[in-house]
Amino acid sequence: MRLGINLGYWGAGMDADNLAVAQEADRLGYDVCWAAEAYGSDAATVLTWVAAKTERIDVGSAIFQIPARAPAMTAMTAATLDSLTEGRFRLGIGVSGPQVSEGWYGVRFGKPLARTREYVEIVRRALSRERLSYAGEHWTLPLPDGPGKPIKLTVHPVREHIPVYIAAIGPKNLEQTGEIAEGALLIFYSPEHAEETTLRHLRAGRAKAGKDMAGFDIVPTVPLALGDDVSALADVFRPYTALYVGGMGSAEQNFYNRLAGRMGYEREAAEIQSAYLAGDKAAAAAAVPQELIDSTTLLGPVERIADRMRAYAEAGVTSLSLAPSGFTREERIAGVRAGAEALDRAGLA
Repeated sequence: MRLGINLGYWGAGMDADNLAVAQEADRLGYDVCWAAEAYGSDAATVLTWVAAKTERIDVGSAIFQIPARAPAMTAMTAATLDSLTEGRFRLGIGVSGPQVSEGWYGVRFGKPLARTREYVEIVRRALSRERLSYAGEHWTLPLPDGPGKPIKLTVHPVREHIPVYIAAIGPKNLEQTGEIAEGALLIFYSPEHAEETTLRHLRAGRAKAGKDMAGFDIVPTVPLALGDDVSALADVFRPYTALYVGGMGSAEQNFYNRLAGRMGYEREAAEIQSAYLAGDKAAAAAAVPQELIDSTTLLGPVERIADRMRAYAEAGVTSLSLAPSGFTREERIAGVRAGAEALDRAGLA
């Protein structure tokens, strides 16, 4: 099992600290550094900066938002980053959520699976450097009633095939991801519930494509907190879990709430969401079960983290992407070092 680092969102006054974390992960032999975007910092600029300041670690988008870019633009960015990094780029994409897609980008959220499939097909065609034409439900290239003509990408990526990862949560999205991508970017991945919530759907998608799970990269982002008091460390992540389970989306459409329900926390997930949407974030955080936090994070001393890493490896994870907690650079770097030490102690390095 390989290790990655997920630096999340940038632009909050901690950019120098984020870069130091990425550089320490590079020094320690981490495999990949991921960066996110929502409606603040964009991932492409961040990844370019990180790649320029590191030596060997891959850089990956987790994610480039589909509503933010035309698929041909994503292909251009991927080809440019792959060229600039000499083959160190991984392309992670996703539809984001309905509030961001429609509220920030003005793009309807409907039919996310069909849009994702078409998007991946167009990106791959563009990266293959064939003259780009496409006739789909959501994109038509060139437009049939204008002066446009099929054009091919002028940039040569370092690699013939840039790996595509898709952020997936729901069963249908997971199945399609297994079918059309090289990896899945996951969140709130619990080893104890991995088979029923995730793995069986990915396998079904791989089977549709006539493939097994060999070579498919399973990449959950897992928060990490180092220390001796596991209960207190779990409390660190209560607001984070409550935000996703309770506040990401509407009462009718919250993918993370549904995931918690599939893990056996349907009643608790409803309570968290009810409190969060009513504006009582403290009550929402208090309603998060410690067992849910503990099963989806890495908490405790290095020895305990190593034990949990073994559980993740046994549950199919091929790349464990860590998100170390802490308000200071030193705390986060300590988490990066603890991750590398725990992997070694677990015998997974």
